[in-house]
Amino acid sequence: MEQFITPGFWTAFAAIAVINLVLSGDNAIVIALAARNLPRAHQRLAIVWGTLGAVVVRVLLTLTVVWVLRLPGLMLAGGALLAWIAYQLLTGDGAAGKPKVASAASFAGAIRTIVVADAVMGLDNVLGVAGAARGSVPLIVLGLATSIPIVVWGSTLILKWIERLPGLLYAGGAVLAWTAATMLLEEPFVAQSFSHHPAAAIGTYAVVVGGVLGLAWLRNRRPALQSQWR
Repeated sequence: MEQFITPGFWTAFAAIAVINLVLSGDNAIVIALAARNLPRAHQRLAIVWGTLGAVVVRVLLTLTVVWVLRLPGLMLAGGALLAWIAYQLLTGDGAAGKPKVASAASFAGAIRTIVVADAVMGLDNVLGVAGAARGSVPLIVLGLATSIPIVVWGSTLILKWIERLPGLLYAGGAVLAWTAATMLLEEPFVAQSFSHHPAAAIGTYAVVVGGVLGLAWLRNRRPALQSQWR
């Protein structure tokens, strides 16, 4: 029980909540599309049960990723991949890769579609949560459980918030990039190399977070800059 009252636990939980918030929007839209042809009385039930099933699958996938990341070199690879995911989130380049999901005609079919679609689309969430949780099973379960209300009730609200306050997306990207830098620094041979050089660790956070945000900002500004030069 002591781990639940430590600042580190709640800092990691806050990071997981932000990651879920910024990465669950597309999943929420897909879930809504999967259930759109059901009778209105069944739509909410299908979304709730489908989301619960998706969260169970995501917990299992995240625990698997946590185990895999213990293998030599994979924490480094996971951190690099998460930094790329953060960049794609901020620039919108990853949207084209989202699979198209057909609506289901039956209650069971909608639940199955929701679970499968979420498993296919959930790599970014799984990797982000696994990195932020740092191997803590209670954090993984608690953090992913928070995605239930986000996905079921929050999709439209999330999109409206981001449209009105674009800075929220950059805040989420910064959390992802920070988590990516933490994963890079926790790779055993990197941790050993930097153990006596705290400035190098600080520099890693600055390079990863600043690089992701800076490159994404330049990428998003490129059309405006190009029009100015014409």
